[in-house]
Amino acid sequence: MEFFYEYGLFVAKSLTWVLAIVLLVALVTSVIAKQKQLAERLEVDDISARLRRQKQRLQLASAVTEAERKALKQEVKRAKKEAKKAAATLKPKLYVLDFKGSMDAHEVSDLSLEVTALLQLAQPGDEVLLRLESGGGVVHGYGLAAAELGRLKEHGLKLSIAIDKVAASGGYMMACVGEQILAAPFAIVGSIGVVAQLPNFNKLLKKKDIDIELHTAGQYKRTLTLFGENDDEGRAKFREELEVIHQRFKEFIRANRPALVLDKVATGEHWLATDAKELGLVDRLMTSSQYLLDKADSHHVISLRHKPKQTLKDKLAKAAEAGVSRGLLKLYEAGQRPFG
Repeated sequence: MEFFYEYGLFVAKSLTWVLAIVLLVALVTSVIAKQKQLAERLEVDDISARLRRQKQRLQLASAVTEAERKALKQEVKRAKKEAKKAAATLKPKLYVLDFKGSMDAHEVSDLSLEVTALLQLAQPGDEVLLRLESGGGVVHGYGLAAAELGRLKEHGLKLSIAIDKVAASGGYMMACVGEQILAAPFAIVGSIGVVAQLPNFNKLLKKKDIDIELHTAGQYKRTLTLFGENDDEGRAKFREELEVIHQRFKEFIRANRPALVLDKVATGEHWLATDAKELGLVDRLMTSSQYLLDKADSHHVISLRHKPKQTLKDKLAKAAEAGVSRGLLKLYEAGQRPFG
């Protein structure tokens, strides 16, 4: 009996060790899989290499004689060797991020992941260029987006913002975090203000003899409603809340761009970048493409983008949205006269 007891104890210990090892392996495998999955969703594009290859292809294609073409091929080989040597010297890096924001600013989740990944990779002294396009939206969403950009500066990275089309309201809140703001001449900039609107169906409901009951705890839990009867006190409180947000917005702008004369620019107006530069809202009139081309020789330019895995539902919704947008654009263009 003692033999069987000891044998059973040995088997139990062995199984315990095996189970512990299996669990450890499973845990490590899970962590690696998650890291790999995140890495697979982070698209990395070596813009410097792409621009270099493009230049070489254009030079070869434009060669007239065979002798010129051979000379260019030799030059390409020499350039490749120099590129390898330059890579060994560790050029400063310029990381490129993109943010095309919507009203609800849901894109901030991707931006957060990109910033986190970049902070694990970048070194103090490296630069980040954010290509920004947004007409603004919800306060809390764009406030978070601006805070995410602030993380880059806190880690010693130079942050530049490029506005090719529009950065207004919450979009400009993000832009002003940058150490420098570049803008294409006809980009729309500004709109430092707060707006809110909502319909009220109370009169219509009264005509239909429909009553609406709204119960709250707290004097200002609800100021304006869609279906109840609004009063002047509620409207005044609502405007007061908007004014508080506007003041916080202006304070944020002042902290990031202290040279601005807020009385001139925080009126809710927007300007073309040529005029915005005169007001101090932007620093340089330049497209993001030109900035990257200028930096390609002195910096290793790398684009980083988080691309979530899309389901079939997401793809169908995106296709439907694109179709509707194209249709509306065609209707709009049909009703417009050409310039001139």
